[in-house]
Amino acid sequence: MPAMAPATHRSRPAGPTGAGGLPDDRQLAGLDDSHLVPVAGGGALHPAAAAAFAALCVEARAAGFDLAVASAWRGYARQLAIWNGKLAGERSLHDDRGRPLALRELAPREQLAAVLRFSALPGTSRHHWGTDLDIYDASALPAGQKPALTPAEVAPGGVFDPLHSWLDERMAAGGSHGFYRPYAVDRGGVAPERWHLSYAPLARHLAPRLTVSLLVRAWDEGGEPAGLPLLLNDLPALLARYVAVPGDWAPL
Repeated sequence: MPAMAPATHRSRPAGPTGAGGLPDDRQLAGLDDSHLVPVAGGGALHPAAAAAFAALCVEARAAGFDLAVASAWRGYARQLAIWNGKLAGERSLHDDRGRPLALRELAPREQLAAVLRFSALPGTSRHHWGTDLDIYDASALPAGQKPALTPAEVAPGGVFDPLHSWLDERMAAGGSHGFYRPYAVDRGGVAPERWHLSYAPLARHLAPRLTVSLLVRAWDEGGEPAGLPLLLNDLPALLARYVAVPGDWAPL
């Protein structure tokens, strides 16, 4: 599959989207960012998600938190670099306890599983959609320090646990402006990510559109991910385990 130069983010007014204001197929796969608007503090989101996040930030500030963005929209090219770097041994791998894994000591399918536990397959990342972002409390960090986005930070007693406990209460009360956690619990696929928020009013409509055929078209245009033959052989099962999220992740 020939690789073409994928889009990169440009700060500009949001452009055309698909029906009902939803991202079209290329935007869904992270190949086009023209549906996005900048978010205060960095990054970009779909306009509806950006407005909802701004409202959530105001309420967080009133509660004593500085709700900040660690990562919002992430394009196909960036996700491809992460994926290929890990399978090439250029980026570190670790297990659920944070212990390093030796890539070459793993069988090919074990390598894919180790990467998929913490990194999305290019074209499948929810960060492509403009609905999802990773957040933290900037007021809880010393000046100049960046969040690591590790389980210890968000665990009970962790530096960001107060923020997430507040978000738990807001979500339970239906007061989180549509943001919920798709990876709140361990279902045996993606590792839990308490810091990952998704704007449910849009995201619940996008997830069913991420099909095998759409993904293969994205790989044709954006560039092949490493491990392609094995991916193609196991793709339906991998999508079911590492991409699909049960519908109860957010209330209707």
